[in-house]
Amino acid sequence: MKKLLFAAIAVLGLTSANAQETKFGAKGGFNMSNLAGAENASTLIGIHLGGFAEFKLSDIFAVQPELLFSMQGAGFDGGDLKMNYINIPVMAKYFVTNDISIEAGPQIGFLMSAKADGTDVKEGTNSTDFGLNFGGSYYIDENMFLTARYGFGLSEVEKDLASGENGSTNSVIQLSFGYKF
Repeated sequence: MKKLLFAAIAVLGLTSANAQETKFGAKGGFNMSNLAGAENASTLIGIHLGGFAEFKLSDIFAVQPELLFSMQGAGFDGGDLKMNYINIPVMAKYFVTNDISIEAGPQIGFLMSAKADGTDVKEGTNSTDFGLNFGGSYYIDENMFLTARYGFGLSEVEKDLASGENGSTNSVIQLSFGYKF
């Protein structure tokens, strides 16, 4: 974990040293989350909210680390599984035009809470979630933008699975509004 954190800090340090322009901002919006691989799971609606820094490396390329609070989980017949994460995506952004960018990048998430039908189930849930995100943004003007993103987990949500048992992974569609300062 320490090596991963050190590597992320090093990348951000090198990125900011070479950046032509750096902007900070806030973003928020809606999540439509589910658990891929879980039987009878349905979409759960939540929110995400946080901040970002955009390091513009050229006219067409930028790196954008983010810090987001994200409500995720899935619905089930017996009740909902609600999980709150602090997610740290690092997105590589390619500007197709001045108004449109496509983005992709890794994400690490830290589980803050997990409740199934009001009961705390955090102990049976993995505390760290690794994933990948893909999406795009439309810039309304120089500072305001809309983003659509799909994130899928690479780590299983459940802890201590029996041998040969398949777990579920996070699956999240995010629709965001953002503003650069």
